[in-house]
Amino acid sequence: MNQESLWLGPMRKPIRMAAIGFSAVFAVLYVWLIANRLLTEDSIGMYEMIRPEGRPMVQLMLFVILGTVLTLSLYLSDSRGAIEYHPDGVFDIISLVLSRVAMILVALTVLVMFYEVVSRYVFARPTLWANELSLFMASFVFLLAGLYAMQQRSHIRIYVIYDMMPRFFQKVSDIISLFLIWFFTFAMVWGGYDDAMRRFLRMETFGTAWDPPIPGILKGAILIIICLVALQALSNIIADWNKAPEHLSLDDMDEVEIENIRKTLR
Repeated sequence: MNQESLWLGPMRKPIRMAAIGFSAVFAVLYVWLIANRLLTEDSIGMYEMIRPEGRPMVQLMLFVILGTVLTLSLYLSDSRGAIEYHPDGVFDIISLVLSRVAMILVALTVLVMFYEVVSRYVFARPTLWANELSLFMASFVFLLAGLYAMQQRSHIRIYVIYDMMPRFFQKVSDIISLFLIWFFTFAMVWGGYDDAMRRFLRMETFGTAWDPPIPGILKGAILIIICLVALQALSNIIADWNKAPEHLSLDDMDEVEIENIRKTLR
């Protein structure tokens, strides 16, 4: 990744140190949780993690997890890969930060599944929460990946007719596409706001043994991230208004993609 600071500037080093510190504490707590779970009967589990009231240790763990995700996301968003668009504006920065959150959630999902496999097949003590937690995090990965794809202009597009148009009509097509995105966003928010707010206010749970508030959180998150996608689409069209369309032709696509992958791996 490009090591030049994109937006943190002088805050890059403090954020990096904070990310290292939080990550180290998180690693220690993760190992401690595994040992405590597997070696003792009276341990802090995920049931307690979503019910932290009156449990200082659980509150500390949640703070460390939040701090780790936040600082790592900020630090990682300050660099970009060889095949990533350079951020242009505040919405691009927000999308990059949230894309790094999605990256971290993938890693956390792997840790959760590793924990479940060891607990189930080595110690014969399967969990009640690993599958639901993995699905919960994966749902956010899916939503945030859509926002990141919009920022990177990497959603599937067909250019056969678009490339034959003069630049003026290309801009008209872009405006029509933006209008359709915003119309869809308006329809989703209009139709889903009341239900999402109702579920959030009562913090609707999943109805299982672990009983996490997945519906109460996810319904609202869907609407929020859809709105961010719409804002990112507007940011894209403003940033690209005076630029020539950038996409690869069929003749050079493979060669360019291979070269970009090589740059990313260096």
